[in-house]
Formats: sequence, C-alpha cells, structure tokens
Amino acid sequence: MSNTFGNLFTLTTFGESHGECIGGIIDGCPAGKKIDIKSVQTDLDRRKPGQSKIVTQRKEDDQLEILSGIFEGKTTGTPIGFIIKNKDHKSKDYNHIKESFRPSHADYVYEKKYGNRDYRGGGRSSARETACRVVAGSIAKQILDNVKINAYVSSVGNISVNKSHSELDFDNTEKNNVRCPDLDGAKEMEELILKVRKDGDTVGGVVTCVIKNTPVGLGEPVFKKLHSELGAAMLSINAVKGFEYGSGFNGVKMRGSDHNDIINSDGTTKTNNSGGIQGGISNGMDRFFNVAFKPVATIKQNQETINKNDPDVGVIFKYNYLQIEKLPAWLSIVRSNRKNVGLAFGENIFWEQWEKFLKTNANAIAPSKTPREVDTC
Repeated sequence: MSNTFGNLFTLTTFGESHGECIGGIIDGCPAGKKIDIKSVQTDLDRRKPGQSKIVTQRKEDDQLEILSGIFEGKTTGTPIGFIIKNKDHKSKDYNHIKESFRPSHADYVYEKKYGNRDYRGGGRSSARETACRVVAGSIAKQILDNVKINAYVSSVGNISVNKSHSELDFDNTEKNNVRCPDLDGAKEMEELILKVRKDGDTVGGVVTCVIKNTPVGLGEPVFKKLHSELGAAMLSINAVKGFEYGSGFNGVKMRGSDHNDIINSDGTTKTNNSGGIQGGISNGMDRFFNVAFKPVATIKQNQETINKNDPDVGVIFKYNYLQIEKLPAWLSIVRSNRKNVGLAFGENIFWEQWEKFLKTNANAIAPSKTPREVDTC
C-alpha cells in the first residue's frame, strides 16, 4: 500500500478514521525554518468537521501534537512526526455495514484487494486522512512564504462563479460557510446544499486553486511534468473526479490563434490560457487549476447493495422503537427494495409479533422469503 507522497519534501501518513489517531511523518524539511504551530492549527480548524450546518456533523477537536522535528519553534532538519487524536469516533454506528458494502465507497474494492477491511467509517480509505495533508501543506506553505496560495469553492451543483480569479477578493472566502469569495454566489450555493440535504441527498462541486509568485523552471519536460504532479496530488483526494488547469476542457472550443499566450518582452504573457505551465514547466505566471468533487457517497436514503457472504441475501430493517404513526412510511421503505424481506423493532427480531401484525393488516405485504441475515439501520 502506498502511503507516501512527494519528492524532496515527502509526507507519509498513517491511521484510520476510527482508530486511536491519525498522523504523519514529514521528511526533507530544511533545518532552521521558523514554524508557527498556531498557524498550522488554524488551517486544521478550517478543515475540521462539524463547524457548520452544511458539512458532516462529526465533532473532532483536531488538536495537533508535534512529536519531533520542531524545537523551540524551528525545524531541526529531522523528520517531523505528528498525530491528531480521534475523539468523536462512534464505531458502533457502522456495525450494520460490517457484512455489506456501501455504494460508491471503497468498501468492496478494498476488501477484494486486501482481503480485509476496517469497516468503521471507511478505515484507511476515509477522507479523515486528509487532515494529515493539511498539516504538511501548512508547514510547506510557511517555508515557501513568498508563494501565495488561495483556494475557494467556485461551483456547487449547477451554480457557478462566473468571474475570473483575478476579479475576486479572496478576503471574502472566509466570510461564509461555503468558502466562496463571491458572496452572492455563496448564498445560492448554501441554499442549494441545504435543500439537497433536506432531501437526504448530496451535491458535488468544484474547488479552484490559484498559486502566485511561482518561479520559472519548476517541473520536468517529459515525466514529472508540473501539471501531472499537481494532478496526481489532487486526484488522490477522496471524492475527486476531475482535474483541469489553465483553459482546461474549455480550451478545446478555442482556435490556436486565440489560445496562444503571446510573450511580453519581460517573459510574462499577455494571456494565461496555459495556466502558468508550458511544456510541463512553470513560466512564472499564476498557476490555476480546478478540482471537481463528486456528490458525497454517504446519503440518507435507502440504496440496494450486497452482503459479502451472500450477494443474494435479503435485508431486514430494524428500528429501535415502534411508532405506530410512522409504520405506514416504514413499510413503504421496506417494500421499496426487492432485497428487503422484513421489518422489526427493538434490539431483537420479534418475528412472531411481525406475523401477528401481518394477519391483522390486509394491506401489509408479507416477506417473500425467510431472512438469513439481519442488517440494522
């Protein structure tokens, strides 16, 4: 399993979503560099879950603990080791998927590849691992203090910011829950997210990143092209489905005479359709790229899946307590999927009570087969 990214400055991450902690080792960091740990924590706070009504409500402090490599506020040149303890990990919430696979998650392929998986929140394949990348990125950002990096949400669903990054005030990015510098667009995006969430569903979006003050000459002309390295980094983030830089896919609609970036006498270009990269090498202009994220696969709706021990097994829905007024709706849910074979309440399957209910309710549809496996929900 590959757990390391980078060339000169590398990050190796470890840990699972519901383990004791996640963490990482940063190697290749030069000695004597001042590191503001509070600034790193601020970046972690921007990422942590549960901070607004439009994100996952898992509550994590995400307090950074530096174990090595930084002494009295400066790097020592040795590997920087760190951990982030998991506190709000309700592992029992995932017991019902121990034997089944969630659609569009890594559950099925992970188990097929490794023969075993940590089903608690996705284990190693959980997006919780990205907190480690935030730590490494924040430290790298301080070392490259002359390089300015800004990222923001540029679209959610069918709502997009119809402005160039050069027209936006990045100071507005932190003024809304969506993290979009276009305040009017941010309001529409948040309304859409809440509407979709009310339906028990999710929606995708695009994050745009702009990097300023990049020197000329980064990247290689064949393999290790700068844009291929950026693409590899971005596409390794959970839920990412697309990456484009410069004119991207819109560039195919242009003619060469319009797409070519004319060079000025000082080496800059009049336009920047290249996105700051030509022939795999940075040209000193702003580097900008878009990253497309699919709708989150975890949704509050019933979906068909399979059981790892028997793909044809039926499913029984088990609710913690009986509410008579909700029974018709629950029955409708159970009958909506051909693999659902029953309904029960409480901590056990009261099959006799279920049969009694069927006898006294002509409109209820009896299960078509005897259940062999029980999943709770």
